[in-house]
This record gives sequence, structure tokens and C-alpha cells, in this order.
Amino acid sequence: MKSKILLAIALMTLTVGCATTEGDKAVSVNAKPALYNETLNPRQKEYDNHLGFNDLHIQAIRHLKPETNHVHDPDLQTIVHHHCKAYEDNTLICLMFHTGMKDQDKPMGFEYIITTEQFNKLPEEEKQFWHYHLDEIPRAHATFPDLTADEAAKILPAVNETYGKVYYFKKPHDKMPLGEPYILKVQDMPEQD
Repeated sequence: MKSKILLAIALMTLTVGCATTEGDKAVSVNAKPALYNETLNPRQKEYDNHLGFNDLHIQAIRHLKPETNHVHDPDLQTIVHHHCKAYEDNTLICLMFHTGMKDQDKPMGFEYIITTEQFNKLPEEEKQFWHYHLDEIPRAHATFPDLTADEAAKILPAVNETYGKVYYFKKPHDKMPLGEPYILKVQDMPEQD
């Protein structure tokens, strides 16, 4: 009789212990630890897939095509927010916003960022579309607003040794993407003070 009671208690414990409610999340025993790009995501945050473009936030001017070729065109002074996702192959994709990334802000383009090693493997005719961040970060007055000064100092050498290609599918003030998408050659933009 005693063994039947112990067996019943063991079965109840296993059954109740394995039950989950609607709000519980299942935990996999075989789950692998999250992989991060430790250099380009210095705070090691894990986000759900739909929030993945928060690994790195960069602000930069000289990332909008100006209406004129004049050095004082206001589009050249507009801060473009880059909300980036870092990938295991050392690339980043940055959604670009001229207003930030609040709930109703829509991206107007993206910047694809690769390492110097990846850039060197590109065909020569393709390289004209890419800008070298060691040159462009100071020219664009780029900052990392969500990082501390120490974190930014650690990440800057890695970012400096990357190349970016900027694609736009929408002008900043258009409600919808009108016309053809285009590649912006950031290195050809007029210098700023």
C-alpha cells in the first residue's frame, strides 16, 4: 500500500511539474546560449526578432541626398538615425530614419555594413558604391547616442574598419516610397563644418 501511495505521489508530481499555463514559456534543455557579435553589440542584449534592429544606434549627418549641391543645404545637416542589427558574419544592416525610431516612424532606407576583408573581395566596379567609415565617421559627425563614452571608445576602432552602402527607397518627407530607389554615394557629399 505504501509503495502505491509513493508511486501515485511521484506521478502527480511529474504531471503537475510538467504542466504549463498559457503564460508560461517552455524551456528547452537543449537550447544553445544566445550568440552575439561581441564587438558590434557591446551591451550584449537579446531582443525578440522584431526588435533586432536595436543592437547599435548610430546618428550621422551627410546621409540625405541634398536638393542642391550647396554646402549649406539643410538636408546635409539632418541627423539620420541608423538602428542596426549585428550579424554573426560581422555585417550590420541599419534601418535609417530621419526622425528616430518611435512607434510610427517609418524607415526611409538602410545601410549595409561590411568588414574591410569583405570589401576587398568585392568586384572593382562595385567598390565605388561603398564608403570607408574611417573617413566618413568624422565627416558625418557620427555618434553612438545609446552608449557610454567608454563603450563608444571600444566600438569605434571596429566600426572604423568597415564599409557602408546606403540604399534609399523613400525621401524623408514623402508619405509613401515614390519613384525609384537609389544608392547614395556618401563619400561624394559636400563637406560639412
